[in-house]
Amino acid sequence: MTDQMKNRGWAVTFAGMAINLALGVLYTWSVISKAIPAEWGWNEAQRALPYSVAIIVFALVMVPAGRLQDKIGPRWVALAGGISVGLGMIIASRTNTVTGFIVGFGILTGAGIGLGYASATPPALKWFPPKKTGLIAGIVVSGFGLASLWIAPLAKYLIDVFKVQNTMLIFGIAFLIVVSLISQLLVNPPEGYKPQAPQPASSTTSASPAPVKADYSLSEMLKTPQFYMLWIMYVFAAGAGLMIIGKLAKIVDVQSGIKAGFIFVAILAIGNAAGRIISGSMSDKIGRTLTMLIVFIFQAILMFILHFINSAALFVPIAFLLGFNYGSNLSLFPSATKDYFGLKNFGVNYGAVFTAWGVGGFFMPIISGKVFDATGNFNSAYLIAGVCLIISAVLSQLVKAPKRA
Repeated sequence: MTDQMKNRGWAVTFAGMAINLALGVLYTWSVISKAIPAEWGWNEAQRALPYSVAIIVFALVMVPAGRLQDKIGPRWVALAGGISVGLGMIIASRTNTVTGFIVGFGILTGAGIGLGYASATPPALKWFPPKKTGLIAGIVVSGFGLASLWIAPLAKYLIDVFKVQNTMLIFGIAFLIVVSLISQLLVNPPEGYKPQAPQPASSTTSASPAPVKADYSLSEMLKTPQFYMLWIMYVFAAGAGLMIIGKLAKIVDVQSGIKAGFIFVAILAIGNAAGRIISGSMSDKIGRTLTMLIVFIFQAILMFILHFINSAALFVPIAFLLGFNYGSNLSLFPSATKDYFGLKNFGVNYGAVFTAWGVGGFFMPIISGKVFDATGNFNSAYLIAGVCLIISAVLSQLVKAPKRA
């Protein structure tokens, strides 16, 4: 029986990863935006609107989606996510207006991504002992990091052959079917199931946090200083990474004159996925906050030296490492949320923490864009991001697990 349950746990884990690979449809927007025909009359600001709305809606929907999957289970919430993603893209495929794309891609697809993403990690974590929290969370969310490797080139090919609207229709139908089917593999373990922890090889004390003694509700979590410390750290750390992800092709062009920025975006995506798995697993062994400290300091150093980088040879490892450190956040913060506030209400609690990702992802790229418009380079933006990461590093050493009064 134990072996069957262990096997079901891995099936749920890879189903969650597969759903995230599909939900990476968000990464198609850079390709779609660039391909929007001039006759549609969209300016550059309008081309950015559906994507910006999708990010905000994605982050905000994580809270109710997390609560819903805690109550009725992940399968049906992920199914609703697949339907919403598909319908959103189908609606966008039937229009060429900014409003139509905001409603379709921005609101419906963004909401569907939030519903699916909120449902992918919690059931997987419930099948495994606390000492595997970081690894399992990292595997599940690595799908989202890897998505741009396949979905952006596919979008470009389809647009070249079928144009923008038919490409949106193809993606809408495909993702509605694929996510809806895979969602049925997301199941929680049976009532009373206790994951069997692996026997330690020696008497050495593990750095992994002990399981929390009580599960916190959302309202209880919001009364703790730990929530706000994690939230601020996440805004700064994720925002710094998203600033680079959104501008990397432009950065490479400005600083090295290389037009093939998509190559470095792909390299960053590989680092992004690797960071989610490796840092998640490392945090199981040496602790969440120590891993956060290493990641934040490393990323800050990269920010401080980034304006000196001006060759393709140097941009290859830099892009990988920037992606690695950014991706680490996506496994470290859900793992820390589970450690601090428990698993019972993990969906809604991490949804609240995840709003920090949306805030950082919305404001940091805007700041970097304004800096570039004012100076013609990103140097001040790198400095701002580096300082934010240092603040996150300091906070990571101040935050401790909450204790019941």
